[in-house]
Amino acid sequence: MERLRLVRPSLEHKMAAIDYINEHYKYNSEIHGSGGLQRYLEDYEGWLCKLDNDLNNPGLGRVRALTYYLIRESDSRIVGMINIRLELNDELRRSGGHIGYGIRPSERRKGYNKINLYLALKVCYEYGLDEVLLDCDKSNLGSSKSMQALGGKLVDEYLDDEGILCQRYAIRVLEAINEYSDLYEPIINLK
Repeated sequence: MERLRLVRPSLEHKMAAIDYINEHYKYNSEIHGSGGLQRYLEDYEGWLCKLDNDLNNPGLGRVRALTYYLIRESDSRIVGMINIRLELNDELRRSGGHIGYGIRPSERRKGYNKINLYLALKVCYEYGLDEVLLDCDKSNLGSSKSMQALGGKLVDEYLDDEGILCQRYAIRVLEAINEYSDLYEPIINLK
């Protein structure tokens, strides 16, 4: 398995980030976990400022959040993204939860999202989160399998605002890190 790491977005990633979003458009694929990057393709620098605000000054009704690229070390390619909300408001408790993630279409079904989620759980632990909530469309088997593979327990199912049946999972952060460290630690880089 390739070595992977989470990296905070910076100016040096601009072209790779635009390529990541454009690949989703090419495949007509939904974009998840990007911290809104798709709305800033013409203003990447503005998006970087937004990410700073997301963490340090999120604004009324919003929560502190971190966004990362999942980078494959062999070619420095962005294979995925993940957005971690450090607290929940009522809206995120209902839909969205603590973590949103995605893998670029050409890199799916390679196990990358499990690594993405494992690394995110390590970040959650650093920020003092004991348990995280995540959700996905019930039809998104890859996402639900990623959650289950890291100890996710189905909490409930609900209809979202668009009438789509979703599943909500809970993951105990430290338990997941401890249980799956032998599997994932050899293939991650915490630099």
